[in-house]
Amino acid sequence: TLPCLHMSPSARNIIAWVLQGLLALAFVASGIRKFLDINGTVGMFGQLGLPEAMAYVVAGAEVLGGVGLLIPRFTRLAALGLIIIMIGAVVMHVTKIPGGLAGGVPALVLLGLLLVVLWLRQPRNVPA
Repeated sequence: TLPCLHMSPSARNIIAWVLQGLLALAFVASGIRKFLDINGTVGMFGQLGLPEAMAYVVAGAEVLGGVGLLIPRFTRLAALGLIIIMIGAVVMHVTKIPGGLAGGVPALVLLGLLLVVLWLRQPRNVPA
């Protein structure tokens, strides 16, 4: 295994909290922006061939997921939910949004960071 994958529990915890905080800010801000321009968000989702209600679902999930990243009991569940949203965003960039994957780089970065949080927060078997 790679030496960089064997970090102390405290280093793992610090890195995870920093990522969780940054991701929480990004997703809460993104969801709030979607709600503040809900007509534009609904229109954009409609142009992509998605149900208009999906705009509300995604905006709400981003806000709730961002908050969930900061609540230890919900961190992994929130990360999983946001990973699903980011996979959807990447697929939309590749298949429907002009500019293709190049425009989807932020979604790919967020997806990667969420995967790192999921990995860092996986349950560890600690010998007794």
